[in-house]
Amino acid sequence: MQKPRLMTPGPAPVPEDVLLKMAQPVIHHRSAEAKENIVKAVDGLKKVFGTSNDVMILTASGTGAMEAAAVNTVPKGGKALVLNAGWFALRWAKICQAYGIQAITLDTEWGQPVDPARVANALAENPDTVCVMGTLSETSTGTGHPVEAIGKVVAKTDAVFAVDGISGIGAMECHQDAWGIDILCVGSQKALMLPPGLAFISVSPKAWKKIDAFDAPAFYFNLKSARKKAAESDTPYTPAHTLIQGLNVALDRILAEGIENVWARHKRMSDACQAGVQALGLSLFSSRPAEGLTAFYVPDGIKDSAIRNKLQEKFGIYTVGGQDKIKGKIVRIGHMGYTDELDVISGLAALEMVLAELGMDVEPGVAVTAAQRVLMGQSQPAGV
Repeated sequence: MQKPRLMTPGPAPVPEDVLLKMAQPVIHHRSAEAKENIVKAVDGLKKVFGTSNDVMILTASGTGAMEAAAVNTVPKGGKALVLNAGWFALRWAKICQAYGIQAITLDTEWGQPVDPARVANALAENPDTVCVMGTLSETSTGTGHPVEAIGKVVAKTDAVFAVDGISGIGAMECHQDAWGIDILCVGSQKALMLPPGLAFISVSPKAWKKIDAFDAPAFYFNLKSARKKAAESDTPYTPAHTLIQGLNVALDRILAEGIENVWARHKRMSDACQAGVQALGLSLFSSRPAEGLTAFYVPDGIKDSAIRNKLQEKFGIYTVGGQDKIKGKIVRIGHMGYTDELDVISGLAALEMVLAELGMDVEPGVAVTAAQRVLMGQSQPAGV
């Protein structure tokens, strides 16, 4: 039987001990044990996020945390500045539209990082902005954005800074408090090494002032209700408590490795994958690649679906293509969470064989060699 290899940028692979923990008999979600699990999880999440702010656990996908951030922070008719640089950044604007929030979009070409100077100019032109909504790692383009620099810009204003860290947290460096992130939204199924089903939202005192200033049109995602129950180490509604048990095992893994070491591992994998892709003569889509995935242009004469389908059929490797206006133009390979350097090497080897089978002139081992050179700390050949 073929071994499945999940190399999508979410969901990402889940460690065996996390899966085994979630397979244990189900406990009651209001028991003392369940509350102890929440206390431990929140403590671990704070260490991973780099925050002393409140962290609340929602039973939802990461989008639920984004919706909670928007509807609780900006009243109907209020203004939000959306840093639109990809399909998931655009989701902020769609959430705003659903709740009657005035979304001003600062558009950036997909694959390019948001320019902090343009954010400063936009805020100067819109001084009544309540919330700036950005992205740490734009999964649709494989781009990492300069969140630290943007946070410094927003901190000088009355606006709060909400960041979609769903595919970034645990894969790339982020210090919520030091970087001025007022609301951090995270999902369970990426670098935190869990199945989908949990969302996490961390809220600063500055953001709580916005939230407490009005009654949000929210019930399930009401952050005031979540804060009240969090003070009791609980949640307002039934939590996915088996996932929280698994989360604690995953967090133990991350903290044992050390979050700085986790970031460094993801950087090595990212650099190696990029080098391998470029050694094949392929071009990266992003000018500022994120650490959790690599996006590259599909070579002329080959369909993205042909590459992805053959990777799956021959090697059990699952990857994804582009979305919206870049659908069919790129392939995205994930390397986040429960993934190591050898996973990247084997993925590149499979990519070599698939491209050769599809008619591309490929020198066997060229991508693997380029990646190995990165991992061994050697310089790259010219042009790579």
